[in-house]
Amino acid sequence: MAYVLVVTLIDLIKMGSTPNYLLVATQLVLQLIIGAISGYVLGRLAVFVINKVKIHNESLYPILLFTFCLFIYSVTYFLKGNGYLAVYISGLVIGNSKFVHKRSSMNFFDGLAWMSQLFMFLTLGLLVNPSELVPILVPGLIISFAMIFLTRPLTVFLTLLPFRKIPTRDKAYISWVGLRGAVPIIFAILPLAHDVPHARLIFNIVFLCTLVSLLVQGTALPLVAKWLGLADKPREEIKLKEFDIELSEDIKTIMAEIDITENMLKDGTQLMNISLPDNTLVVLIKRGKNYIVPTGKTALEINDKMLVITDNQATLEETYKSLNLAGY
Repeated sequence: MAYVLVVTLIDLIKMGSTPNYLLVATQLVLQLIIGAISGYVLGRLAVFVINKVKIHNESLYPILLFTFCLFIYSVTYFLKGNGYLAVYISGLVIGNSKFVHKRSSMNFFDGLAWMSQLFMFLTLGLLVNPSELVPILVPGLIISFAMIFLTRPLTVFLTLLPFRKIPTRDKAYISWVGLRGAVPIIFAILPLAHDVPHARLIFNIVFLCTLVSLLVQGTALPLVAKWLGLADKPREEIKLKEFDIELSEDIKTIMAEIDITENMLKDGTQLMNISLPDNTLVVLIKRGKNYIVPTGKTALEINDKMLVITDNQATLEETYKSLNLAGY
């Protein structure tokens, strides 16, 4: 929506003193409708094609999905629709669908997104002239703090009025996390590209507001959460170090690796001698550089690492408790 508004306002400025507001409104509605429909339809088409096509080289499936992203944007653009909305909706459709090599595709796009952000910030930095920020320091700060302490909280509380079950402190925190990032700066580049009057001034103010937002809101997020009583100690994410294994998101289980200790072998060295909950299964044993598919009679050694799979976090904690692993 921000993109649509920016482009629409640029078109209105370029029309001069007598803009056709009806035409602009009609085009805006058409762009949203065409973008939404094409995004959904082409997203479904992408899932169908990815599941039907057979590619010998599995590493090309993420490339195929990336190609579909470009295809969806291009088709929607030539249909006079909103390409950004189309890609967004198709992303929702594809991301919530089942298709082959979904995990590797997600990892590919995660890395691609981070790389794109790095290039984006590098490019934006090249467009900034620090000496031009000094004259607009005062108005930029006024606008920044007005957004942080006035317009953002007012907007959040008004839009959340129908949701009365949301506590006030939650709404206050939502108001504070309205961070400005690279997206406003990118939108500020559009007036520069279209030779809009005072485009450089607009870009500098937007850039300054982004810096203030990151410094004030970004650094204060943990502190504000504590003040509002919303801070909680995050659960440490379980990451496998010795076993390079990933399960599909459809499999709602938890994997963890456990080191074999001397205390765990006090009742016997075989796997069957270790007390484990019924819903915990040992699927692999690593000894040195070798991997063993265990059975109940598999002999264990100290410093072996076993890969266990459980139903949920509660069962995993029960497993740790039964093995007397308080440090896990």
